[in-house]
Amino acid sequence: MVRLGLIPPGRPLDATVRPPGSKSETNRALVCAALAAGRSTLSDVLLADDTMAMVDCLSGLGVPIRVEESSADTTDGFPAVDNGRIVVDGVDGRVLPTSEAIDARLSGTTARFIAPVASLAARTVRLTGAPGLVARPISDLIAALRSLGVRVVETGRPGHLPLQISSSDRSGIAITGGAITLRGDVSSQFLSGLLLAGPCMSEGLRVDLSTELVSEPYVALTIDVMRRFGAEVEGGSADGFTVAPTGYRSAELSIEADASAASYLMAAPLFAGGRIRVNGIGTETRQGDAVFADLLASMGAQVTQGAGWTEVAAARTLRAIDVDLRDASDLAQSIAVVASIADGTSRVRGIGFIRAKETDRIAATVTELRRVGISAEETDDGFTVEGGRPHGAVVRTYGDHRMAMSFALLGLRSTGVVIEDPQCVEKTFPGYFGVLAGLSGDTAAQLDP
Repeated sequence: MVRLGLIPPGRPLDATVRPPGSKSETNRALVCAALAAGRSTLSDVLLADDTMAMVDCLSGLGVPIRVEESSADTTDGFPAVDNGRIVVDGVDGRVLPTSEAIDARLSGTTARFIAPVASLAARTVRLTGAPGLVARPISDLIAALRSLGVRVVETGRPGHLPLQISSSDRSGIAITGGAITLRGDVSSQFLSGLLLAGPCMSEGLRVDLSTELVSEPYVALTIDVMRRFGAEVEGGSADGFTVAPTGYRSAELSIEADASAASYLMAAPLFAGGRIRVNGIGTETRQGDAVFADLLASMGAQVTQGAGWTEVAAARTLRAIDVDLRDASDLAQSIAVVASIADGTSRVRGIGFIRAKETDRIAATVTELRRVGISAEETDDGFTVEGGRPHGAVVRTYGDHRMAMSFALLGLRSTGVVIEDPQCVEKTFPGYFGVLAGLSGDTAAQLDP
């Protein structure tokens, strides 16, 4: 297995950089554009494994999509972050598959959005994925589709991919919509996927939740993107969601920088000293993970913001934090690593559902913190971290991009930090290690397996 060793910088950071485009917004916009009437243009999109999985799946469903040559952001001479442009000729809700099987690879958002979209097709669609994705349960989404009259057959393990998804009756009529009840405490992506398909259902869609909704800001982002393509969505988690059968109209959209990816860059000065300005994420950002800047400020970091930028400077001391991350669970590993150098014991709560992400993120985070000499414990819905002095070690990533990106920050402070399987960051942040090295002016060293 390939490993990457990190060298602490020889001087404090003084950098300005823009993260790649938001994965969450890119994949939502791709679905809306694909189902819209007319041609849509998406700029500053994320070009990474997760978004290319969505492009390929939509193409397999008969949507003409063109990914154009990317432009590179070389702000202040730092390593380029590719910001792509995608042109989508929407099918006006008429999904006509051109492939026998469509592959979501390792992209959970793709699988969970594409399954309802595939239900719009007047023929059978086979949806599959890579082994890591096939292992992730989607039984609640399957049940929701069945309650809408969709024929879903699990061709492998019950409640998991691969799936055969068929139109709602033998005449070949696609899903017509209706009213369903869905759990909200497993994954917000199930709800988002259903909502995204809703405007193209002839009867519209009504979704009531039987449990509290987790990651609610992601659902708000879904609705915001849908409305920008002309959809009509009413209600909320308390009183249910209603989607009118309006279809979508084409649009031109510029994608925000990715707030989750920005978290690693914002945290960098806390490990290396100095300051960093992150462009594209500020006070007007629509993504829930933008709360990371506020969390750092509460821990003692020096944080200033404008409408489209955030600057973080090193703190003299960092305080422990007690935080519920149910609405921003992708920040769990970033906060855990920052907590490892804070004074006191930090607690992260409300994230029991991340055990079913790319890996068991609670167990993986605690295991790797212990590996670098930090005391950490699992709890029922999160973990605790006792701040200390992390030392070098070979850090396992479990094929999880967020494990790799967060624990790499320790290499800005401690010698001997080595990241296993660094290529896993291609899922959402291609070039991450080049950006990290460019921030400090030093180079990460490639090691032999």
